[in-house]
Amino acid sequence: MASREDFGSWLEGGTSAGQGSSPVERLGLPSSGPGSPAPLTRRIVALLVDWAAAMLISYLVADANSLATLGIFALENLLLVSTVGFTIGHRLLRLQVRVLGAPAGTPVGLVRGAVRVVLLCLVIPAVVWGPDGRGLHDRGAGTVIVRR
Repeated sequence: MASREDFGSWLEGGTSAGQGSSPVERLGLPSSGPGSPAPLTRRIVALLVDWAAAMLISYLVADANSLATLGIFALENLLLVSTVGFTIGHRLLRLQVRVLGAPAGTPVGLVRGAVRVVLLCLVIPAVVWGPDGRGLHDRGAGTVIVRR
């Protein structure tokens, strides 16, 4: 008779590939040090730094219009992540957005960057994450935020 453990959980992605390994190891990333997934606290602080920068620019340019703030935040994320792999907040907290499975230094690119920023600005995909610690915005774009 088969048991539930034989099939695994749909949340865990089954048991076929990488059985016995952690979700981080299945991503092909080290569990600690440079190149390892960034902790949630550092990602949140980086997000707050980026939002504060967008608010400041919005205040100076558009009299603190909330839609302008969101647009500036989105533009900052799109341009910086797509080209250099990090935002101002990521840079200050020593984080980087990388394409999952690609060699370090591979640019994220405009298409992945656009998918990531649209999902990030929708908020819900950014606050829902899987066992590997990646939000739905990173999963949708095929990216991961790592320590530098």
